[in-house]
Amino acid sequence: MSSRRIVHVDLDSFYVSVERLLNSRLNGLPIIVGGNSDRGVVSSCSYEARAFGVHAAMPIRKAKQLCPDAVFITGNMEKYSKYSNLVTDIIAENSPVYEKASIDEHYIDISGMDKFYSSLKWAQDLKSKIDKNTGLPISFAVSVNKTVAKIGTGEVKPLGEICIEQAEVNNFLDPLAITKIPMLGKKTFEILSGIGLKTIKDIRETPVEKIVKLLGKNGQSIWEKANGIDNSEVIPYQEQKSMSSETTFANDINDINKMLDIISEMAVNLAYKLRKEELLTSTVTVKIRYSDFDTQTLQKQIPYSAFDHHLISHAKELFLKLYKRRAKVRLIGVKFSQLVRGATQLNLFEDATEMTNLYKALDKIKNKYGEQIIKRGNSL
Repeated sequence: MSSRRIVHVDLDSFYVSVERLLNSRLNGLPIIVGGNSDRGVVSSCSYEARAFGVHAAMPIRKAKQLCPDAVFITGNMEKYSKYSNLVTDIIAENSPVYEKASIDEHYIDISGMDKFYSSLKWAQDLKSKIDKNTGLPISFAVSVNKTVAKIGTGEVKPLGEICIEQAEVNNFLDPLAITKIPMLGKKTFEILSGIGLKTIKDIRETPVEKIVKLLGKNGQSIWEKANGIDNSEVIPYQEQKSMSSETTFANDINDINKMLDIISEMAVNLAYKLRKEELLTSTVTVKIRYSDFDTQTLQKQIPYSAFDHHLISHAKELFLKLYKRRAKVRLIGVKFSQLVRGATQLNLFEDATEMTNLYKALDKIKNKYGEQIIKRGNSL
């Protein structure tokens, strides 16, 4: 029997729950949080809205057709980050090791807890503390690894709890659809379902060699998850506060167009890193060091973003306000700070689906071939 005890904690319909916490008149109503125009997409929705077929990432236009009586709310990442951090603080105070997987979910390693205290009871106590101190509803699962715990939470939401012992893992997983396996994407689903593999049991009972032949190196991981195997560790959480980039010139310059191009390139590279690490920034800072070593900075608060076109615009604006015309420059830099988890949202609250998909496509190319493979034109 496995001695590991992993808790997966997931805030139920997090954005909706925050909105209801701040406005009780929304309780019981179908709520859709997302973009502020028909070109936006659904970021989150209440269970009342889901009953009409609404789901995350659906175009707002379609959501309005399915559930015209829903209350539509433009999301506010700053507000959601505040409540996410409140929950994280409670988990940090009570947990030996925890990982913040996203703005609304955490993994906690409480292995060895059963020697002194029931793991299930410990998780129940934590749930009560979160509810008492924040008013936010959560679900959790306790099991032998991160994969089984995450699937477990998904099956008992909302306001659910479950403990899945090692001996119960296969019986729990077997009847579930293969789409319940974390990180199993649309293409993988089509390949597996195309040969008749519909349930997790179907994958478990298929020789691993066949799955690997079908899916490549990812096949081993999918097969192991279907068998309830996951040795990945809970990664101790450390909030990254900022990321920055600087360029020191070999010879001091005063070519403003060249400096603006470099500012843009730094913003693009940092924005890509934000999205890669699933982060958003709300503060942009530009730094200039002149030839006499006089160093000046200027910063600006912005709506949370991880998009190149937003961040380039703000960085250029700051540079033009800060730069002393005709003075020679030794160093320039850009910094993004006040970072929060949530880049998977990719500004779904305000941007069109087409723009979101464009950045996802560009990032996919960069992930495969390197971040320098794609450059923005100077005219942008």
